[in-house]
Amino acid sequence: MEFMKTNHRRPSKYRLEEHDMLNWFKATKKMIAKGDYPPERLKKFEHLMEVANEFRRKNQYE
Repeated sequence: MEFMKTNHRRPSKYRLEEHDMLNWFKATKKMIAKGDYPPERLKKFEHLMEVANEFRRKNQYE
């Protein structure tokens, strides 16, 4: 969350130093989809997703 608020963007797949954050983000979303994520941590991740959606990339050609 601190990364996104500081840099005003999500972790990039093109920067090697951000791969760990991006992989954690994707793996956590998969765990939630399967139902394997602990419910006590789910609320914190939902808040993180709200922040991430603020920095979602927009198509400049719309």
